[in-house]
Amino acid sequence: MEYERVKKFSDKDFRRFTGMQRSAFEKMIEILQEANLKKKSQLPVGDQLLMALEYIRQHRTYLHIAVDYGVSETVARKMIHWVEDTLIQDPVFASLKNKVRLKSDIEYEVFVIKDTKTLLEYFEENEMESDPYPE
Repeated sequence: MEYERVKKFSDKDFRRFTGMQRSAFEKMIEILQEANLKKKSQLPVGDQLLMALEYIRQHRTYLHIAVDYGVSETVARKMIHWVEDTLIQDPVFASLKNKVRLKSDIEYEVFVIKDTKTLLEYFEENEMESDPYPE
């Protein structure tokens, strides 16, 4: 889907489609446009960013994305890698480089319960004298 159509979505639908707020998306576009001055491209920067998001969020193949955007599979792969590399190099999105997650205020406690005996093993050990599920 082309960026020109997506940017007409309401803010709610835009977030549902892209997975991010419009302001973050526009900041990414600015960063990519600055870097794009040095290279020639078959697609606008907005479409390239959408391609990368589709690849990352929807786990689509390069072939499927290439068909949707009218480019070759190789060109789609190169564009997606360029978007990722360019955003990772920017200080605003540098945390993506190490895939650092935001810390949460939620603390989790985890309990691991290991019960390796099957019902059959229980009966074999106890010679079926007692009920494994007493009331």
